[in-house]
Amino acid sequence: MVKLIDGKAIAASKRKEMKLKVDELKGKGVNPGLAVLLIGNHPASISYVKGKIRDCEEVGIHSELLRYPDTISEDELLSEIEKLNQNESIHGILVQLPLPKQISERKVIETIAPEKDVDGFHPLNLGKMLTGQDTFLPCTPFGIIEMLKSENIEIAGKHVVIVGRSNIVGKPAGQLFLNLDATVTYCHSKTPSLSEHTKQADILVVAVGRENLIGADDVKKGAVVIDVGMNRNDKGKLVGDVSFDSVKEIAGYITPVPGGVGPMTRTMLLENTIKSALMEIGGK
Repeated sequence: MVKLIDGKAIAASKRKEMKLKVDELKGKGVNPGLAVLLIGNHPASISYVKGKIRDCEEVGIHSELLRYPDTISEDELLSEIEKLNQNESIHGILVQLPLPKQISERKVIETIAPEKDVDGFHPLNLGKMLTGQDTFLPCTPFGIIEMLKSENIEIAGKHVVIVGRSNIVGKPAGQLFLNLDATVTYCHSKTPSLSEHTKQADILVVAVGRENLIGADDVKKGAVVIDVGMNRNDKGKLVGDVSFDSVKEIAGYITPVPGGVGPMTRTMLLENTIKSALMEIGGK
């Protein structure tokens, strides 16, 4: 029978541990702080940011929500980020994506100080991840690895197939698995005969943003299936990239949508913020 990987429950357990870490840091005179920059009034972005602020409150992290109109210029936004780089009470800076068209996502990411880049997107941190150095890991791939570890799922020696090649999920996820001694195959929109590849996966990670992309015929019996997709179906229901009802009959483990990868992504953001605060006192 398939085992459901309950990201919501795993994340809640991790946040309890984090609260103890934060209390310990406060006892040493360090109050972890996260600044969240929200540009415009994108409904999904507002919802995500509210969730992140609630998570901070739960574990005792100081949070600041900074809101700007979608007419803000690139120079103005970069200037605000520079101020936060110099603010000693802020250990993590998160700029909620997507951004208005007049602002370069790349410039924003590169302006955030690497030691405050709790999203793990700065080229310096990605380079450290690539070479196996200690750094801030991108939150979604980090969360995926933590979910597997919590279920004691072996990674070393397994064949991991990643469907999706974004800089936020697909590419870094594959690298993290490679760092943990998995054999990794990347697939994407130009991959012919996708199913031939996905059916070879011991661990299948799907991060494309296309409803029902993966069905039962695309999955090896007993595989671990991680669904990163977030889509609204024609009934307005939140669904993933994997046809859950059919694939659960084949898979050994599977993540639900919602309640799977999403809560872990938010929770690893807190983990990175605590890590940054620990660096202030020379901890790891």
